Amino acid sequence: MKKRILLIGYNFFPEPTGIGKYSGEMMGWLAKEGHICSVLTTYPYYPYWQIQEPYTNRRFSYTTEKQALDSGASLQVYRVPMYVPKNPSGLKRIIQDFTFTISAFFRLLGSFIGEKFDCVIVVVPSFQFGLLGVLCKKVWGAKLVYHIQDMQIEAARDLQMIQSKRVINTLFAIENFIFKQADFISSISVGMVDKVREKANKNVLLFPNWTDVEMFCPSQQRGAIKQSFGFEATDQVVLYSGAIGEKQGLEVILQVAIEFAEQSRVKFLICGSGPYKQKLEEMASKLGAKNVIFFPLQPNDRFNDFLNLADVHLVIQKANASDLVMPSKLTTILSVGGVALITANPGAGLYELVHRNKMGILVEAENQRALSVGLSQALSQDNAEIGANARAYAEQHLSVKSVMDAFAATVLS
Repeated sequence: MKKRILLIGYNFFPEPTGIGKYSGEMMGWLAKEGHICSVLTTYPYYPYWQIQEPYTNRRFSYTTEKQALDSGASLQVYRVPMYVPKNPSGLKRIIQDFTFTISAFFRLLGSFIGEKFDCVIVVVPSFQFGLLGVLCKKVWGAKLVYHIQDMQIEAARDLQMIQSKRVINTLFAIENFIFKQADFISSISVGMVDKVREKANKNVLLFPNWTDVEMFCPSQQRGAIKQSFGFEATDQVVLYSGAIGEKQGLEVILQVAIEFAEQSRVKFLICGSGPYKQKLEEMASKLGAKNVIFFPLQPNDRFNDFLNLADVHLVIQKANASDLVMPSKLTTILSVGGVALITANPGAGLYELVHRNKMGILVEAENQRALSVGLSQALSQDNAEIGANARAYAEQHLSVKSVMDAFAATVLS
């Protein structure tokens, strides 16, 4: 039975990475299945932290666009203005979230008059967007799905972006109200599901980020691929590809690169965009880390080759984030059969998942020495079994169809 579905979240297509990518693919899949899908979002800004063309001149306006999909279906997309900080800090992120909430609220007032939805999916962050979902549920009688991509309040507390206990407790109280109103709560990893279930005191669905296992696959031409990107076929490429922000602790890559400076075949490649990239480039220059190379985001048509050029993929996180954030980059690494060197500690959900499936090399988080030792191990040993296990896990658990079939069967029945 066709459903009228509304997604609320400030990250959406055509953002190339992160939550926007997954939200875009989710709504595209639902529209292809015959559902009538709409999206309430802002203008694409991530991971660049500035509004992207061709939307720059419209950034202060309320606009509506119809997105035609390859499947022949379409999406109705409502875009609202939002403050986008060029250099996001804790306070600026709070202002950003607040401005989207207000702009989206006024857009919803217009929707209440002429539209009605059967299901509203709210994507976190920001957690407070759930209040918009609660409002929609009360007005339309819609099912409310509260999907948690990032445990934002815990991250803000643990990374000391918000230091006031009173503010943190207030945010948790608001979140608890949203939990009680939601018909379904979901999150992207087993560890996050367990933590949210403990907070919400109700069932939480596992709704993992997926990967296109047909588009992203292992290649047997890795030497030629390396040469196409300017490396020697015999180089050992250590790749970090993803968002470049403070919470990843990426400065450790530079310190490790210095230790490998005399191994001329080992190249460290950092690819991506984000508010911390310029600072990281400046740090690399001051340290004299000449074996560190910075690349911009790669186009989709080259991304499979790009991932296949790496001998080792770095998945770097701080210790207090390994249970709060499931790195979206890991899904595509697994899909190409990549060898992931992951900073996560025993007991964390990410650690347990990788260890149980033997699909990566795990080292202690925020421990430069452990990362160096782990990298030496990864570059010197035969990693064929790890790569095969990674690919097998992606095929069995992370295909778009299997993930979305399970989600739709549960929340849209």
